Amino acid sequence: MFETKIRKVGNSAVMTLTGEMLAALDAKEGDTLHVVRAEDGSLKIMAHDPELVAALRAAEDVMDENRDLLQALA
Repeated sequence: MFETKIRKVGNSAVMTLTGEMLAALDAKEGDTLHVVRAEDGSLKIMAHDPELVAALRAAEDVMDENRDLLQALA
């Protein structure tokens, strides 16, 4: 488990990622990260994955195209 602090920078709150955290994410300064909320309310930080981004966009398109059907099934 990693521990970090949230601090204020301008009008934003930022979290510092240590070198150890970046290594665990296989990420470096300047990379894009994705934060996803899990069903239990926790957050998962993932390194940018172009295939995942494409799959999520495709899923959003399908949901947009079938919004009425999906609402009827809910």
